[in-house]
Amino acid sequence: MNKVQLETDRLLLRPFKMGDENGVLEFCSNKLAQQHTGDVVRSTLQEAVSLIQDVWLADYEKYGYGRFAVIHKNDNKIIGFNGVKYLSDFGHTDLGYRFLPEYWGKGIATESSKAILAYAFSDLKLKELYGFVYPENPASAQVLKKLKFQKTATKPYPNEIKATDWFLLTKQTYERQ
Repeated sequence: MNKVQLETDRLLLRPFKMGDENGVLEFCSNKLAQQHTGDVVRSTLQEAVSLIQDVWLADYEKYGYGRFAVIHKNDNKIIGFNGVKYLSDFGHTDLGYRFLPEYWGKGIATESSKAILAYAFSDLKLKELYGFVYPENPASAQVLKKLKFQKTATKPYPNEIKATDWFLLTKQTYERQ
């Protein structure tokens, strides 16, 4: 898993590792980056270390895949994450991404997602991916639509109260693009 690296014109995508905690803290402590995620704002280096160890590295070990660090080549810095995650409470895998606000509106989410989708369907042999977006985040929904995800419902995510737009992309639809 640690040898996987994806590359686009502007980005490197690779599994998170210890040593990434400062970059992780930068986007995880940013209130704008976190505002439409349902996740908590993390404010300490220890919280970033815990996220890397207890979530991302644990996912790689348990499921063989997870979220990847997204590194902007020009800046040589971690600007967020993109990747697939197995959601055990749901029994399916989702595509998720999050970036520092200064990288919004530049096609980073779409560009990195295209690399992740190719990896997920070709290398991981996944059959479908979900995407979950709060209705007040139309920019993220637009990214999923560009990638040919189809909205299937608006309802709460399991064990949550707030309504979420549910999107689905099957391997079959992906391969027809």
